[in-house]
Amino acid sequence: MDAEPCRTGPVWVSEALRVLGKALEGSCAPSTVWFKESSQKNLRSRDFLVPSGALRKSFPDGEVPADLIQKLMSLVTPGLPPVKKCLQAEAGLVIQLDRPEVFYRVLKDFTPYMKPLPTADDGQDIVILNCAPLQSCKSLDTLRLSHLRAVLLADHLAEVLTLKGKQVYLVPALLCKEVEEFLSHLGISWSCLVDTPSLEETVSSFKDFLRDCIPNSTDVDSTQSPGVIGVQLKTLAEKHNLCLQGYDPNVDFFPVNEDDLRHIARLQKSVQETVKTSSCTVLHIVSCEEQFHQQKLDLLWKLMVPSIRDVTQKHLISGPVKVLNSTLPTSCLQYFQLRKSQMLEASVMKYGESVQGESWDQIIDSLTSAAIKFELMAIPHRSQVNLNLEEVNITTKGTKSGAFVMYNCARLATMFDSYNNAVSQGSYPEFPPAENLNYSSLREEGEWLLLFNYIMMFPEVLSQSAQMSATSPGIRVTANTEAVCKFLVSLSMDFSCYYNRVHILGEPLPHLFSQMFARLQLMKAVQSILHSALKMLHILPLTQI
Repeated sequence: MDAEPCRTGPVWVSEALRVLGKALEGSCAPSTVWFKESSQKNLRSRDFLVPSGALRKSFPDGEVPADLIQKLMSLVTPGLPPVKKCLQAEAGLVIQLDRPEVFYRVLKDFTPYMKPLPTADDGQDIVILNCAPLQSCKSLDTLRLSHLRAVLLADHLAEVLTLKGKQVYLVPALLCKEVEEFLSHLGISWSCLVDTPSLEETVSSFKDFLRDCIPNSTDVDSTQSPGVIGVQLKTLAEKHNLCLQGYDPNVDFFPVNEDDLRHIARLQKSVQETVKTSSCTVLHIVSCEEQFHQQKLDLLWKLMVPSIRDVTQKHLISGPVKVLNSTLPTSCLQYFQLRKSQMLEASVMKYGESVQGESWDQIIDSLTSAAIKFELMAIPHRSQVNLNLEEVNITTKGTKSGAFVMYNCARLATMFDSYNNAVSQGSYPEFPPAENLNYSSLREEGEWLLLFNYIMMFPEVLSQSAQMSATSPGIRVTANTEAVCKFLVSLSMDFSCYYNRVHILGEPLPHLFSQMFARLQLMKAVQSILHSALKMLHILPLTQI
């Protein structure tokens, strides 16, 4: 069979695992599975592995038949990376890919790796993201750190779900210009529109409905809370056969005020304006302190508007944010200003008096935005974030910080600027077409690590970060909102090790150009991955530092 036609189209790790697993069907026990290797040590000798323990369970003598090994060696299918060798070793059944061929298949056109893998449609074409803390945020002073975390999560989810092909709508429109300006410093563009008169008409109709149509609803006698209406939620929910699976068992009496009704009215308006014929999910992004209250609003909405019971409502909980070594509350503005001053101080210490002017203002703003987002988003959304406001590793010295990721973006940009300047001076030739490069010259361990663990895995990370089941039982969902941050940190660490060890821009000698161009093409792919991932966080990558 002519191998040339197989050199078309991208290759996928997920497809390799699927095809290799299918090839073992009937020969091995169902529990026998392939694993993708990721550590630099193991990648020296193998890319995929069935552990020896699993083989002993599948074959009586622990020996893999020669015809099965030959079958695995001869697999050819679209999307499957070409196999170089398959053998049984001490670790188990080992496959090593034809690495020069994989480099060629990926790097000649790496644009397919900038998108999430296609997944089975969950039927929810429209997602309304309700960032609950913003519903009552009337000034920057009322925006707590836990609220800011919820906003960042909502903003990130909107980006990854849109990339996945969903129609995403953010609710509510911001109530305060001051909050809008603050969020813009973090790269978040959130519409800032005033509520229309029709919204107040809906609120008024909800009040009339509660007083006239809901039995046992009462005006709560309180001089501090005028206009509050008490509703027995649990009793009414059971009467109307509403499923209470996943709700707090203490959800019962609810003193409903105008802000609550306005919150529901905005959600009602968003559903009416966006849902035509497609199904819809309303995802409430709520801080842990307010999750109980959001459950009450969820039930009240269903009771007042029966048609909403067909709309899927899910709750994604944002964990608390705790400031360490401080007894005083820290506002979002104070937190931002502190991190910005630390970024400025670190930059001045490293680059001296050149740190001034508009371009440096933009650099400091980008570094600050990255630092804050990685701090608040790099751990699972339901876990507590512990902020050490005196943490020196928040600067570029800390390899797990957003600033470190940005620093490596700048290193790549500077390297490509150096190459382009050398081309303009005639030292280097123009970059040749990617499909004409000699990828067999990429023999460094770090080069395969960057390709196999990051470029080829980025679609999987994007799919993982947008993965949530809207049809799962109960009302809570989890999402892998930390996946992109963790991926960027890991990529930056391995790229930095490679960059510090390998001289990419070699001497301007013709016999060195082939390897230099192959390495530069690999770096182009790494740069594209970094920029695409940062876009998912609305962080502007640095082009100089």
